[in-house]
Amino acid sequence: MPGYGRADRPDEFDYTVEGYARHLDGILEQLNVQRAHLVLHDFGGPWGMQWAADHSDRAASLALLNIGALPGYTWHKFARIWRLPVIGEIFQAIATRGAFRWLINADNPKPFPNAFIDRMFDDADAGNRRAVLKLYRATNDIGGLTTQLAERLKPLRLPALVIWGAQDRYLPVRYAETQAQYFDTQTYVLPAVGHWPMIDEPDRVRTLLLPFLRSQVTF
Repeated sequence: MPGYGRADRPDEFDYTVEGYARHLDGILEQLNVQRAHLVLHDFGGPWGMQWAADHSDRAASLALLNIGALPGYTWHKFARIWRLPVIGEIFQAIATRGAFRWLINADNPKPFPNAFIDRMFDDADAGNRRAVLKLYRATNDIGGLTTQLAERLKPLRLPALVIWGAQDRYLPVRYAETQAQYFDTQTYVLPAVGHWPMIDEPDRVRTLLLPFLRSQVTF
């Protein structure tokens, strides 16, 4: 998505939840995807849920990895820093590879592969940092927003696979069971797993995710 990974970082892009949802819709239109099974993580959750709420006839199912409706949620420590004018820019500017490695590993139950951390750090160029600040500063109440989107989706009772790391320090595991209020859920809480279950336990996530997606696809 724009601003992240190896994607472009256009100055004029709308770095908001609504902007990313519109971008996702454009991608699906270009690919001629009529119905989408969305696999969502972190901010991908609000982006995908916004798209699904706006295109309910085209949303087929959701896989929610440490994300979903977050009633009452308040921002985690890094988000609170990024949302501060000037302070957010300084915090990003002074980050070194070593400091980044220490910070991200300190919040996870086990060390990440070096290749994963290096990829994240190498992708965090000026355009990525700008995108992060714009997105977080444009999103005042992520708890309220995700809950509002889930309420819009609730009548659909979409099939949803919920996978949550029990030791996520950014999005508490208590929200895993919350998703059953809005979706037709299969829920799996993974012990000794943090915010990135697909990195901590890729084989386990694969064995849960692929059968779920196959069960949703009809030919």
